[in-house]
Amino acid sequence: MSDTLELLKDLVSRESVTPEDAGCQDVLAERLTRLGFREERLNFADTQNIWLRRGDAKPLFTFLGHTDVVPAGPLEKWLSPPFIPTIRDGKLYGRGTADMKGGIAAFITAVERFIAQYPAHQGSIAVVMTSDEEGIATNGVVKVVEILEKRNEKIDWCLVGEPSSDKKTGDVIRVGRRGSLCARLTVYGIQGHVAYPELAENPIHTFAPALKELTEEVWDDGNEFFPPTGLQVSNINAGTGAENIIPGSAEVQFNLRFCTELDEAVIKQRTSAILDKYGFNYDLEWRLSGNPFLTEKGALIDAVHAAIKAITGFETQDDTGGGTSDGRFIAPTGAQVIELGLLNESIHKINEHVGLEDLEVLSRIYEQILINLLVKI
Repeated sequence: MSDTLELLKDLVSRESVTPEDAGCQDVLAERLTRLGFREERLNFADTQNIWLRRGDAKPLFTFLGHTDVVPAGPLEKWLSPPFIPTIRDGKLYGRGTADMKGGIAAFITAVERFIAQYPAHQGSIAVVMTSDEEGIATNGVVKVVEILEKRNEKIDWCLVGEPSSDKKTGDVIRVGRRGSLCARLTVYGIQGHVAYPELAENPIHTFAPALKELTEEVWDDGNEFFPPTGLQVSNINAGTGAENIIPGSAEVQFNLRFCTELDEAVIKQRTSAILDKYGFNYDLEWRLSGNPFLTEKGALIDAVHAAIKAITGFETQDDTGGGTSDGRFIAPTGAQVIELGLLNESIHKINEHVGLEDLEVLSRIYEQILINLLVKI
């Protein structure tokens, strides 16, 4: 059994459903402190964060990951227990194998091999882990970044081990992400009997035209790096459950995934302008999950492209698709940020899995990236 697979099995066996860590960070700290990494725990509320750094020189290369996983879902639908790592047909099954304990295991063993070969490497290496990525992400990397910024500890290059790959490991890297802006809209009406609509005001009816306009709005045309901004309704809730009552209010949740053509303030202004056209009473609450970011061509992207080519023989594709990641908290500090990890086909699904060969390929890619940046400078 390879070191990477052995480590991954250990991590998967720990039931670290967000925001739990279940001892995963202890395992990583024990391995890295042996190599000269300084350990710093930066925990907030129910979230565990760890910052591990080896060296003080610039440039600083950082691996970023999360030890928490999403809930397993219906256990009876799994072919094997989700927190008992099981090998079948060349794949390891278990919750978190792909998202993203496989990436973590791969970059830990890559660091171990790299330091064994280049103990006097240039620059510094850091690893940052949180148990608050799959949740609302309020006490995780965002808080770690605040501490690093206060002491002017700057990350130059950040590699997020999120599962970025499509058909084969390394075929896609994320060089940016769209922003995510969440809204909770409450529309107020007047409750009444469905037989006497003239004595009531149905908030669903009054809001329906505005909903249509919001969903049909052309927010922008996107650009060469990002698709157009889009709005999706995630939940509508109204009424008491009785079939003969006009509800007194309706709650609507929606989300905008926006590109660099827009910002938070413009989206809010345009949304309010649409709602105000229809004359109903409402409250609107916003939550910014993250702003869009884009890493331009430079040393990090060049090193990643070269490493993937050297290990796999094919060229990778730069992409900005998918959801958000903790990279959104690192990018505003001025760091170059990319995401590179395993196949994303099974993430968050029943019977999540990772190919054993893919795991080893990814670890070798990570090792080559370190060589390209901290040896061949």
